[in-house]
Amino acid sequence: MDISGSSIKLRHLRVFREVMRAGSERLAAQMLKVTQPAVSQNVQQLEALVGFALFVRENNRLVPTGQAWDLLRSTDAAFAGLDRLGKAIDMIRSDEAGVIGIAAPSVFCLQLMPRAVKKIREANPSRTIQVRTGSYKDVADHVTYGRSDIGISRLPLDDNLFDWVPLGTAVNVCLFPPAHRFSELPIITPEDLIGEALIDIEPQYSAHQMNVNALRYMGSEPDIVVQYDVHGHDAGFVAAGIGVSITNEIIAQEYRHLGLETRRFEPGATYHYVVLWQKSRQLGTGIQHAVERIVDAFAMPD
Repeated sequence: MDISGSSIKLRHLRVFREVMRAGSERLAAQMLKVTQPAVSQNVQQLEALVGFALFVRENNRLVPTGQAWDLLRSTDAAFAGLDRLGKAIDMIRSDEAGVIGIAAPSVFCLQLMPRAVKKIREANPSRTIQVRTGSYKDVADHVTYGRSDIGISRLPLDDNLFDWVPLGTAVNVCLFPPAHRFSELPIITPEDLIGEALIDIEPQYSAHQMNVNALRYMGSEPDIVVQYDVHGHDAGFVAAGIGVSITNEIIAQEYRHLGLETRRFEPGATYHYVVLWQKSRQLGTGIQHAVERIVDAFAMPD
């Protein structure tokens, strides 16, 4: 293999490096299991190619020049990179690639993803997890265009583009702070929301339309005090006592550390969550293991 832009080969640098380490051509030849004349020839070729002397002879021994020490530092750095590359190739060959890309809505980085990633790394501490977040559409795009290996999303999805395994099913719940009057109710209905300050998602989302239309049907204009654009951005406002929100029970699990309460909200919708990947992609054992740990994290929250 030639070094780009020159006729220097890796074997030239490997022999030079061993001579510098051993302190003599004879010892370097023994380490490399070649003849001493072959080492001497290699050093002479390298000196001709780089255009400067690497050694001077003093009392029948080789003494490295200042340029030789400079070249050794660069050579060591290059071989260290090659060593890392070799390890990466070995990992890929054994299906132990160091990086797994997972796309998910940002709300799942509060509880679900940390639980899953912890389990993945317990099995293989060398793993790096590259997390990409965004809307459900963003998650699908990350997987479609290969920016992530797998994603967490919800149905419907295009089964011409994706394969998936189920994670869990969720229904709508009302999210509210402790000691709220809703604590006394088994189920929350739109009628109960009359007069309540609402933390609500932006109008283009179906959840907004469902909640707002129900109130307006009863002749009550909703009191929307905070409007947010990404699932999961309501919890802080609810925890601060600013209002209540409508979410689903799987997302609400991500907020348990905030001490918020939930009650089932009816009429509501049902949401089916999945782990997805590119259609017909054969998952290696590493990625398959990651899928299984995400499924476990959904099924067994701490």
